[in-house]
Amino acid sequence: MKLVTIDTLPNPHVGVLVDDDTVLDLAALKVVLPIANLVPNSMREILEAGDAGIEAVAHCQAQVDSMAADEKLILAEAGIISPLEELPLLAPVPNPKLILSVGLNYWKHLEEMEGTPTPKHPAAFMKTRDSLSGSGSPIIAPPQCPNMIDYEGELCFVIGRQCHNVSAEEAMDYVAGYTIANDVSARNWVGEVFASDGTFPAIHSWERNINGKQLPGFTPCGPVLVTREEISEPNNLQMKTTLNGEVMQSTNTDDMIFKLPELISYFSQWYQFHPGDIVTTGSPAGVGFGRDPKVFMKPGDVVEVEVEGIGKLSNTIVEMN
Repeated sequence: MKLVTIDTLPNPHVGVLVDDDTVLDLAALKVVLPIANLVPNSMREILEAGDAGIEAVAHCQAQVDSMAADEKLILAEAGIISPLEELPLLAPVPNPKLILSVGLNYWKHLEEMEGTPTPKHPAAFMKTRDSLSGSGSPIIAPPQCPNMIDYEGELCFVIGRQCHNVSAEEAMDYVAGYTIANDVSARNWVGEVFASDGTFPAIHSWERNINGKQLPGFTPCGPVLVTREEISEPNNLQMKTTLNGEVMQSTNTDDMIFKLPELISYFSQWYQFHPGDIVTTGSPAGVGFGRDPKVFMKPGDVVEVEVEGIGKLSNTIVEMN
């Protein structure tokens, strides 16, 4: 299944795709289909409910799939079924307890970021919930650092069951599904990292560099959460990032240094993961900072990240009003 979170007032609604471009609003469906009342109210609550939550969504999807065309038309006229492209979307899980962003995890990305050593272990940093946004949301160029905004298209996995200190062999059992993120980055402080003299200045510079990824809306995510059974091999997916239609990143996830089971097992030594937690898996080669000449995003630019089997995350850069 492919699930979305729709930006509705007063509270977001969860939707499920009933075909490639049509969404069934599960909250609105509760008015006409009693079985829909078994579906929890948010994406995180659905995941927290485990198999029962996903099965409740699947039953609603099946019920609507089996309806006659005239019945589906009634649902469409009531706004219960809508074209995906017409819906304002939030991140599929807009309120995770944790966003963990893996870095330095593609071989070819290390090559383009000259001077970056091969990591002995996975590396990651946390991102703020306020940095999350949905597909279609604007990326606001911050006035304090507007001129070096870079893209990083990334495959993400979403945790489906609480876990801590799990083995790589069992790690994938704790994954609910997959989505896409753009780890938007203000690169103003990268130069400081490479110019640092000594351990503590390097740590301080690295922290400033990571702060350049925390700005509001700098983690667009979506458009959908694809449940795990739909993607048999997440370590072998084609993905690309385009800027104004030009391909900037094009790779396969098999270029990852540390595969998904290793990432989950490694970080679960310290973190207790919860349903709905989002983990990005690192950026492939082709980032703007690694190019010669360097390429940065500016207001009016459209950046899109596409991953095989998931869809396309699309956002436009805008100036702050």
